[in-house]
Amino acid sequence: MSATVILQPQRDKSLRRRHPWVFASAIEQLQGRCRPGDTVDVQCSEGKWLGRGAWSPESQIRVRMWTFDANESVDNGFFVRRIAQAHALRQKWVINNDTNSYRLIASESDGLPGVTVDVYNTVIVIQLLSAGADKQRDKIVWALQKVLPGKDIFERSDVDVRRKEGLEPIVQPLVGDPPTIVDIMENGVRIQVDIRNGHKTGFYLDQRESRAAVKRYANGCEVLNCFSYTGTFSCYALQGGATKVTNVDVSEPALALAEKHLAMNNLSQAKCEMVNEDVFVALRNYHQQQRQFDMVILDPPKFVDSKASLNRAARGYKDINMYGIHAVKSGGLLFTFSCSGLMPADLFQKIVADAALDAGRTIKIIERLSQGPDHPIIGTFPEGYYLKGLICEVSDI
Repeated sequence: MSATVILQPQRDKSLRRRHPWVFASAIEQLQGRCRPGDTVDVQCSEGKWLGRGAWSPESQIRVRMWTFDANESVDNGFFVRRIAQAHALRQKWVINNDTNSYRLIASESDGLPGVTVDVYNTVIVIQLLSAGADKQRDKIVWALQKVLPGKDIFERSDVDVRRKEGLEPIVQPLVGDPPTIVDIMENGVRIQVDIRNGHKTGFYLDQRESRAAVKRYANGCEVLNCFSYTGTFSCYALQGGATKVTNVDVSEPALALAEKHLAMNNLSQAKCEMVNEDVFVALRNYHQQQRQFDMVILDPPKFVDSKASLNRAARGYKDINMYGIHAVKSGGLLFTFSCSGLMPADLFQKIVADAALDAGRTIKIIERLSQGPDHPIIGTFPEGYYLKGLICEVSDI
């Protein structure tokens, strides 16, 4: 017999619209006993059943909803169905002979809150970021083996957000003997992913379409790739006919892997410069030297961790974009991104526009970019839209 969460009067509208979160402030009482991650039923103040979710007493998001179907139990079959449905979508829109790596589960948008699953060729990497996801680890791993048999499974639940759920970080092999470095293919580009030490689960799968866009525009360009990580934007640029690329990143191991990617894809080392430096410092130096490029790519890490940090993050985005715009030749292109879910798209555009004014330049947005189809945004969960990208032509005023 599961415990039951009773909502306060008139606090059920979002659940009736199938938004998957119940905040602590919306709850009147918890009837019965439950432990973190246990499955609870949720009722409105009049006693009508609304859904079934995972209890998280440490988080402001007190319940994350698993299902809105009263007849659906959160058992092994539940996870098999969710994962199989998600895999069918990726088979339709993403997986092909040139791409063998993709996001399989995009948490709430695939009906599995707090669960992230990335497939890197022969290895599955999972992140369990909520109390409910953590509690269901064994069922999730069992279901993954049913839907995608024969793959090694590795856990990278080492994200700070777990602490908000009262959980400690965990990094561990779960099935098989996953290698540290995995060879993958993306749009025909060969890439090595460090699943144990790399950013996120090892790689930024969400930028697949953006990298392809860089390839389309790169012919004849000298490219500056900021926050270059392992240099995959630059590989695409060189494949697209770029005359030279410069990778700037503060991580020496990432730049070493970027060099390896050039060799793996038969691309010219002579056309690539590696700069091991803080991007903010490098861009200021380029400005002082009046050095400019035909294309500048700004793909910084997430600046916004909470609503309270939004103003500070906005200043950071403005600063980096102002110097990035300074670095673009007149008539050249700026590719600029925000991967912060709490950064609204209209505010990001305004920040870039204001940065251009401060730089004394004019920008024209010629294309918008976002996360790929393996990072879908379910209509009832707009928070799933997090990656914003703009391709801007930059010119002198």
